[in-house]
Amino acid sequence: MHISFAGRELDMARSQVMGILNVTPDSFSDGGQYNSVDMAVQRARQMVSDGAVFVDVGGESTRPGAAPVSEQEELDRVCPVVEAIARDVDAVISVDTSTPSVMREAARLGAGLINDVRALEREGAVSAAIETGLPVCLMHMQGAPDTMQANPEYRHVIRDVATYLMDRVRDCELAGLPAEKVLLDPGFGFGKTLEHNLQLLAALEQLKVLGYPLLVGMSRKTMLGDITGREVSERLPASLAAATIAALKGASVIRVHDVRETVDAVKVVEAMRAQG
Repeated sequence: MHISFAGRELDMARSQVMGILNVTPDSFSDGGQYNSVDMAVQRARQMVSDGAVFVDVGGESTRPGAAPVSEQEELDRVCPVVEAIARDVDAVISVDTSTPSVMREAARLGAGLINDVRALEREGAVSAAIETGLPVCLMHMQGAPDTMQANPEYRHVIRDVATYLMDRVRDCELAGLPAEKVLLDPGFGFGKTLEHNLQLLAALEQLKVLGYPLLVGMSRKTMLGDITGREVSERLPASLAAATIAALKGASVIRVHDVRETVDAVKVVEAMRAQG
């Protein structure tokens, strides 16, 4: 399956690496490091040099307990960075946003993917996404960032996540979003315990058979700290293990902080897959 991202067609049967570029002061791993345009562009250029196909620009932290930012503040953080990257860097720009005005403006400035942790549930988000004509990633999240880890519960986490995502796909398609422009993200760490996250990872193929490319993000997350006992800065080996498992299970896009190392791990998976 191929998808066109603002004119760049990619084979979703292969695992692609997405580099994380947080232009926020408070993201859990790298908040404040890249919140000037020059530093953000420099980081994007480095990630592409390291092998990233996507650069995911986010102006609102969605870490557990994060407070929302105003629409104008998000626009001010994200749009100058998108514009500069589109001008200077050869990458598909993904915009990590739930805000309709940010979707529209980022698309106008050169973004190629809308990556929405709220699955277009904010008022006006579905129509804004359709208006851009861009592919959209719909993510599962139980609750909201400020409360999602309080006490997440599921009857059957794989079934519940799949049901939610397919309900969102159906609603978005009825509104006019073409099926061939949809990616899905199970939302590791978004309203899920360690057990929930591990169950989702173990059963990722069950989400793959829904028929939509999967985007996954486990890089440096708390789930890996819970398993290893390591602090955020020491979670690279665990992040690589999680990324490798996701690639083996058919994830199309793997969202990470450590691009160069993950690209090498994915190359091994793709080389093995090519022999089959």
